[in-house]
Amino acid sequence: MLNRRKLLAAGLIGAGGVGLASLTGMGNVMSGKAQAKGKFRITRTSAEWKKRLGPARYRILRQEGTERPYSSPLNDEKRKGVYACAGCNLGLYRSETKYDSGTGWPSFWAAIEGRVGTSTDFKLGYPRTEVHCGRCGGHQGHIFNDGPKPTGKRHCINGLALRFIPA
Repeated sequence: MLNRRKLLAAGLIGAGGVGLASLTGMGNVMSGKAQAKGKFRITRTSAEWKKRLGPARYRILRQEGTERPYSSPLNDEKRKGVYACAGCNLGLYRSETKYDSGTGWPSFWAAIEGRVGTSTDFKLGYPRTEVHCGRCGGHQGHIFNDGPKPTGKRHCINGLALRFIPA
């Protein structure tokens, strides 16, 4: 049962977390996308993106959503080619860097040099590295440190954020 003492304790813990975030500078962290807003080579209004992408891709690319695991046909794509941003068609990942991470999302151990950007995402309460298209800013997914050699990185990408272009 929630009483005033528990409610007050929870409030103090929450306020302490905000204070700690301010002291460590984490409270002022802006994502690279927020800082770069409007500075991508391709920019469109929300209405233009919605029309161009459709609702599902818009939710992922422009609203930083996530698709259900194992829902993308790109999980099973084995052909040689390039995985491009579904928002602007910029090639982001080569098929040679794709691997089966067992997570249910297309995964890569490296992006094409200079094609993606990253920012820090605190949406789940802890820092994650968000990855976005370097040309249009479209949200792709996240990068984790549990991938294979040679990088040790796992770029966990939403299939709807990509288009596959066969070689």
